[in-house]
Amino acid sequence: MRARLAIGAVGVVVALYGALLFLTRQDPGQWLEVAIWFAAGVVAHDVLLSALLIGLCLVGARLLPAAWRAPATVALVVWGTLTIATIPMLTRAGARADNATLLDRPYAATWWTISAIVVLLVAVSGFLRSRRPRAQE
Repeated sequence: MRARLAIGAVGVVVALYGALLFLTRQDPGQWLEVAIWFAAGVVAHDVLLSALLIGLCLVGARLLPAAWRAPATVALVVWGTLTIATIPMLTRAGARADNATLLDRPYAATWWTISAIVVLLVAVSGFLRSRRPRAQE
């Protein structure tokens, strides 16, 4: 219990420090833009992404055999998070012609490779789970 309180206290202190830096170093004219940006992130996550994920999991629960449901759900969450996190690199947002060192890696190839690994792990996990004998009911 003490460890949780200590970790929570550290989190509160770090958040307050971040708020202090924001309020003292950011132009007050940009505070509204930052608030809109945060609100849009919450709406995008809670309304769009969560609803889409829940809907896909419900469809998967109806279509997939029981042994494949959990691996497919985990893969969906992992792959979705990976994809959302890499959108700026995949779209090359922020790339500049005068600085070739920005976004200079094969991000699309890396994304495809990791996606293939996720699919492979789901296939192996689903196969192993489907081969496991069921308990008699």
